[in-house]
Amino acid sequence: MLDLTRLRVLVAVAREGSVTAAADALHYAQPSVSHHLARLEAEVGMPLTQRAGRGLRLTEAGELLARRSAEILGQVEAAEAELSAHAGLRTGRVRLAAFPSALATLVPAAAARFSAAHPDIELALTEAEPPAALTALRTGDVDVAVVFAYGPLEERDVTVEPLLTEPLYLVTPAGVVPVGVAGYGPRPAGRVPTLRAGTDRIARAAPADGLAAHANARWIAGCERCRAHLVESCERAGFSPAIAFETDDYVAVQSLVAAGLGVSTLPGLALTANRHPGVVVEALPDDRRTVAVATYGRSPAPLPVQAFLTALRATAAGFTNWC
Repeated sequence: MLDLTRLRVLVAVAREGSVTAAADALHYAQPSVSHHLARLEAEVGMPLTQRAGRGLRLTEAGELLARRSAEILGQVEAAEAELSAHAGLRTGRVRLAAFPSALATLVPAAAARFSAAHPDIELALTEAEPPAALTALRTGDVDVAVVFAYGPLEERDVTVEPLLTEPLYLVTPAGVVPVGVAGYGPRPAGRVPTLRAGTDRIARAAPADGLAAHANARWIAGCERCRAHLVESCERAGFSPAIAFETDDYVAVQSLVAAGLGVSTLPGLALTANRHPGVVVEALPDDRRTVAVATYGRSPAPLPVQAFLTALRATAAGFTNWC
């Protein structure tokens, strides 16, 4: 049986044109290259090289074997890579941190897709807002972080890949409209949005009122990033919001709104995860945030992480029709 190391030496000699150059390319000692060539010639029973001035060239038999050797070595390397990938995707784990509304919508679907394809890989999920998730990523406590941002996604030592653009919505009590200072009155006929029963799709309010119509209302705000964005959006609309309640729980936000205790804004994933029947939602034009996946360092990530990212991308591609 032909020895793969000797075939590799023959291919290097054919490519480099001399024993010395082949030895340098392979990081072998020159006598070692000469020894492998001699043993290979003994194995095949015919000369494979001949002197050409100060160099070396292959005989016809040597050229034929060198061509076949290159093909053989390529097939062996491909097989080794496939086996390595197979082994890498049969063991290991992926630890993920994600913010609540992603953990309630995007992540479960991606996790199910991933686990169906790779049942032997352990998947661990934890809830964390973006700052905490990125810290956990840098400290090695998680392998993947699903985060959001209202502006550019730039993080030191972290590879960030956008997954989807998430629309934002104004959330107000159903059946009422702003009247006077911090007050609401019955919504006139024809202005009550129609909700489609048996679906998790978000119904659109008609017609749109916008942030400015609620300048005198009490507001419900969430995490630091969300609250800062809410304040900036309201200020662009010409007023500073009076924040009366603070909670990161999008279920609680909608319950407070439905009870007539204030108004708020929520992203599309939060309303996809849970929709209170007592609220009306209105898309805010040109107001969106980016949902992204982050891994530490530069690509490529470990094979189990790469496989999970593939499942996450495929799942995110399905979140296109919000309203």
